[in-house]
Amino acid sequence: MDSSMMLANKQVVLKNYVEGYPKESDFELRSSMISSHIPQGSKGLFVKNLYLACDPYMRHRMSHHISNDVPLLASFNPGSVIIGLGVAKVIKSADADFEEGDYIWGMTGWEDYTLILNTNGLFRIKYTDVPLSYYAGILGMPGLAAYIGFNNLCSAKEGDVVYVSSAAGGVGQLVGQFAKMKGCYVVGSASTDEKVHLLKSQLGFDDAFNYKQGNDLAGALKSHFPKGIDVYFENVGGNMLDKVLLHMNLYGRIAVSGMISQYNLKKPDGIHNLFCLISKRLRMEGFSEFDFRHKVPEYLEFAIQLIREKKLLFVEDIAEGLENAASAFVGIYHGRNVGKQIIQVSTD
Repeated sequence: MDSSMMLANKQVVLKNYVEGYPKESDFELRSSMISSHIPQGSKGLFVKNLYLACDPYMRHRMSHHISNDVPLLASFNPGSVIIGLGVAKVIKSADADFEEGDYIWGMTGWEDYTLILNTNGLFRIKYTDVPLSYYAGILGMPGLAAYIGFNNLCSAKEGDVVYVSSAAGGVGQLVGQFAKMKGCYVVGSASTDEKVHLLKSQLGFDDAFNYKQGNDLAGALKSHFPKGIDVYFENVGGNMLDKVLLHMNLYGRIAVSGMISQYNLKKPDGIHNLFCLISKRLRMEGFSEFDFRHKVPEYLEFAIQLIREKKLLFVEDIAEGLENAASAFVGIYHGRNVGKQIIQVSTD
């Protein structure tokens, strides 16, 4: 017998395609009803959402693209519920891999409840002795991105000078800690003095600076890297990347994880110092953690023990309630978050 229920369901909806920086008025909080019925013949899940991740890449999906060939960056439709990575509890399941009461992480809706018909890419949460919100951050996509980007692309070795931009974000704060585990000298940059203090006092960075202070990025890089940079973990792009290229050492490595400074520009900034790739024999490579989902179990086993031993830390900035989701998302492009920005929808 079908035990379907009709439930009240708040939803965060994209009102219009976003132009420039996202605004709270680009989103709408709607109240609706949702059925817990799972269509016969499907292998779907009906879930209650607990935590949602504010990930910078989502901005791409809020613009109209002529081509949607890359599913990760396919445009949202105005009037549709925002979709992103999150943590949820299974209420009903038609998939043998998931049971009622399981906790999962993966793609879900920005709403109280979601019917997920495609369960590919969902992960059942094995360890619940750590905060469930961690699976929207350190044990989810940001953690895997930091792990893959640093270990697979950076070829870092003891004594290397490592620079991490946007170092207080969900990915950057982990890259810095991974680099310290390898015996590197690690410097991070962030957008406020509060974040700089966090990097040095809690997250173990050897040095850090506010790249917005003094309006002299070239001078700041020269001051903090008198012997140059061996590894650059790129999260910002634009002028930051252009200036860093001049300070890279011979045979330096650049892992390109994100370019948050460019996501809201109609005309992206040009890069003028690309000849450094030749003259300095640099290797620069972009990547997406979505190509490395098979590495999730490996990363989980690596990270969970370090977290339990308090050898790997993670700073979160949690906004409570879907009514604050739009403000939280907008804030990441203005540097308002300290740590990984997460939305708490429910505690269970």
